[in-house]
Amino acid sequence: MLSATRAGHLVAALSLFAMTACTTTSGSRLLGDPETPYPLSAAPKLGDIVHLPTGTLVTPQQMHAVVTDARVVYIGETHDNPASHRLELETLKAMEQRHPGKVALGMEMFTRPQQPVLDRWVAGELDEKGFLKASRWYDNWKMDFAYYRDLLLFAKERRIPVIALNAEKSLVQAVRNSPPEELTPEERARLPELDLSDPYQRAQTESIFGGHTHGKIPMEGFLRAQTLWDETMADSAAAYLAGPQGKDRHLLIVAGGNHISYGFGIPRRLFRRLPTSYVLIGGTELVVARETKPETMKVELPDFPMVPFDFLVHYAYEGLPRKMLLGVMYEPDPNQRGLAVSNVVPDSNAERAGVKKGDLLLSLDGESLADSIDLVYAVKQKKPEDRGILKVERQGEVLTLEVIFNMGEPPPHTKP
Repeated sequence: MLSATRAGHLVAALSLFAMTACTTTSGSRLLGDPETPYPLSAAPKLGDIVHLPTGTLVTPQQMHAVVTDARVVYIGETHDNPASHRLELETLKAMEQRHPGKVALGMEMFTRPQQPVLDRWVAGELDEKGFLKASRWYDNWKMDFAYYRDLLLFAKERRIPVIALNAEKSLVQAVRNSPPEELTPEERARLPELDLSDPYQRAQTESIFGGHTHGKIPMEGFLRAQTLWDETMADSAAAYLAGPQGKDRHLLIVAGGNHISYGFGIPRRLFRRLPTSYVLIGGTELVVARETKPETMKVELPDFPMVPFDFLVHYAYEGLPRKMLLGVMYEPDPNQRGLAVSNVVPDSNAERAGVKKGDLLLSLDGESLADSIDLVYAVKQKKPEDRGILKVERQGEVLTLEVIFNMGEPPPHTKP
């Protein structure tokens, strides 16, 4: 969640010309706020949707009637807010209803090499666990899959193509560390066209850079990485829409709010490549309605001379239901025989079952635990009072332990 305050107003001038038969007068003054040119007469409420260019309150149906006219619909999400993901799902459903069989979904969360896995998912060749393993979801995106499950299940159910938009991590790292002219020929060949001169993106990136924990990464490297993300996602979307599979389709693009808001991230860069109609949707959290306090950054954004979105949805900052945990820290065994326990959380399901530090977790309910996702997925299926049979190896001996799963208050950073 990005908590933004105003750093100050940009100087803007409007010259007003009154033309008569004999005189011309001019003056310079700022009329209103360019980001909210028609402010609401009363504070917004949960569920309110505002068309920012006109200051008009609209219903979800009215918003959908407008946005489904566009070739490209952008939604700037809060990654860890379920309300944001419901907005994405409702919009995708509206687009599919308006243009049946002619819709696609572009996602920041996947990199281009993952496209074959997405194609297999949409074709029905992978179940959920198989998809998580093949895409290495928790290694690549790291967010709880529950945030995105309903969106991706709907795409699979309706055979809506899901397009991997983002750049590979290795290329992002290379661009973050070195300017393009210092990259290897192979790395330069993988780059999209990069425009590093956008003043609005620089101002936004400098503000975010000040609120990030970025170690030794220089500001210019941070800007190059941000630009590479936006240019790659724009390039991926343009290539799909202009290609034979996407030329007749409408595309919903979901990405973090900073890639979408004000239009200078992905939208402007996609339009440069493929001029077509588009609309921006964003959300803002009015209240926090979750058990755990959300992480925020102290960021001071400059004012920008345009509205951040065409439609702004007011919702709560929600959380996912508390998830079931086994209560261990572990690392995959180098020989892929199981998961090596490095720590057991006190008073956890694992401790009550008799799991000890140094154990090798072999299987749960007969399913082998060769990879982290095997344990993550199996534990997520459990409900309070469910039982599980855990096989562990301890000092060369295989033991069978019964786990009774119950919810608890886990300490932070605990693995399943």
